Amino acid sequence: MEITVVLADDHRVVRSGLRLLLNAEEGIEVVAEADDVESALRAVLGHKPNVLVLDLNMPGEPTKPNVLILDLNMPGEPTSLDAIPMFNEHSPDTKIVILTMQEDPEYARKALQAGVLGYVLKEAADVELVKAVRWAAEGEGYITPSLGAYLATGPAKAAANPDGITNREVDVLKLIAKGHTNAEIADMLFLSIRTVETHRAHLQRKSGCSSRAELVTYARENDLS
Repeated sequence: MEITVVLADDHRVVRSGLRLLLNAEEGIEVVAEADDVESALRAVLGHKPNVLVLDLNMPGEPTKPNVLILDLNMPGEPTSLDAIPMFNEHSPDTKIVILTMQEDPEYARKALQAGVLGYVLKEAADVELVKAVRWAAEGEGYITPSLGAYLATGPAKAAANPDGITNREVDVLKLIAKGHTNAEIADMLFLSIRTVETHRAHLQRKSGCSSRAELVTYARENDLS
């Protein structure tokens, strides 16, 4: 059975690349594209795809496609995460794969709780998306390995972090406070060095720190070391 796919992402260039990637695979066909939640819902209702690939912050007798791909970071209301129950209600046979830049495990946790089967980071789409789509079409879950390892071992954190720092940024901050280099942190958290550098830049902006030494002091003062 051919796996049919709907792509939902607010960036046309991204959608074009994803279409080429998926259509190049045997047994997978992209049947529709969408650039917001409303048009994604219309595509799902019209095609009844097997899988939807969705970006977490995206806004607002047909064939029976296997996969709908939606970008969770697209603008508008409602957000794509809020819309997941709506997709499940109106097209229960469509499995949802999240494709996003959000690598905070809490986003993945919330998406899985909402009923999605796949969660793939955009930076790994070229090697992981096809697998996630095929698995979802078979009713199997797939999550980017680095996030899957965290969700399997990391406890959910109830307490709010200071200054809007995410849980993933806390993980990075704790390792900085212990003296680890960016490369070491990347290996320990299954991240790229560039991603660690991005987290560190966010930490400095949110905390008002301008150096590693100041971050270490900030971590100790906030019981995050």
